[in-house]
Amino acid sequence: MHYLNISFSHKNSTLEIREKLSYPDDEHVKGCLAILKSSPAINEAILISTCNRMEVFCSCSDLPEATRHIFEALSKRSKISIEELEGRADVFDDSSAIHHLFAVASSLDSMVVGETQIAGQLKDAFRLSYDSGFSGQKLARAMHHAFKCAAKVRNATDISSKPVSIASVAVAKLKSVLENISGKKALVIGVGEMSEITAKHLVASGADVYMMNRTRDKAEKLSRTCGVKVLDFSELPKAVNEFEILFTATSSPVPIITDEIIKPCDFDRYWFDLALPRDINYHKGERINLYTIDDLKCIVDENMALREDEARKAHGIIGRSTVEFFEWLDTLNVEPMIKEIYQKAYEAASIESKRVIKNRYIPKEYEAQVHKMAQQVMKRFLHEMTSKMRSVSEESKSDMVTSALQFLIKKDKNDMPDKYKCEHALNIIEGR
Repeated sequence: MHYLNISFSHKNSTLEIREKLSYPDDEHVKGCLAILKSSPAINEAILISTCNRMEVFCSCSDLPEATRHIFEALSKRSKISIEELEGRADVFDDSSAIHHLFAVASSLDSMVVGETQIAGQLKDAFRLSYDSGFSGQKLARAMHHAFKCAAKVRNATDISSKPVSIASVAVAKLKSVLENISGKKALVIGVGEMSEITAKHLVASGADVYMMNRTRDKAEKLSRTCGVKVLDFSELPKAVNEFEILFTATSSPVPIITDEIIKPCDFDRYWFDLALPRDINYHKGERINLYTIDDLKCIVDENMALREDEARKAHGIIGRSTVEFFEWLDTLNVEPMIKEIYQKAYEAASIESKRVIKNRYIPKEYEAQVHKMAQQVMKRFLHEMTSKMRSVSEESKSDMVTSALQFLIKKDKNDMPDKYKCEHALNIIEGR
């Protein structure tokens, strides 16, 4: 079994490429996962699609075949040639795939290092895959340890001491071009986490904030949390020509703001398109200052410089966690445990048979037969138990079973590995 990760992110792909590779909703993601799992080389798969990355993380039996199948599937959907995809993608396998996953979970690979959204996005991606039957034990093990690693990074460094996100960076950019946004009207389109963070930052800065969404009920619910007003989505053509400040982060597969609804205004407009695919597509230069995710890179670079020392510490934790993960995987091999159980049983049988001979409960001339009988009793007793151990080794609950056995066998060494089931593999980040 191998781990494989094929990654497209802000580091290797343009916004246009990431748009074509994005998956706007859960149904599209599940459709892709079904195609990926159709290859005999791929056992389990997760697809992560955010504004800054699209990644396929899978366990597979044949690395070259799985890699080929993934590129073919992505090329067919995105209409990007396999050659270009191969030229852009970062491809990680086995230990490098785990190291990359841990770095992503720890927000070391994010555009905004230390941002807090990625852990939740990873959790949602795995939960969707697991609940839909596209992943199980093998990826659950990796994801569980990824979240453990992320927790270690958060606890041992200050990399997330001042949580930031693309949304907060966007508001910071707005403040850098407008000296004072207090009292200015701002429109936030969408009701996702990005929109919520944006609205709260704008409110905190004194802006007069409005929110809209295709489903008005969702906008009204979020507006109560953020303390903003609500506009009906039907008012969008009017609003884009009235608001000086606009942030949009919807999951629409097509642009919602185009040339058809944009009119000339006698004031400058500052628009931030935080969506992928992008929400805004216009060609008129009507005093509009448009910023996309990739346009925020200058602030992102400053953020990285400020956190460089903490990032180095975090990379050290990730490296050690990767080694520990593979050492832990080695302990899950059930055969050495079965062998050790038999050895301990035979030692106990030998001690007891010698005791009964020594105490003359049985004549010494029967010593060989007593030893043989004691071993046969132990073998008969252990046969059904060890058969079940072998049969359960490929099931989702095997990690819990083997961990418990390790504790029982080596209880004097205080080295019991973590025990968990696939369905609880994500619980480690619940309390962060």
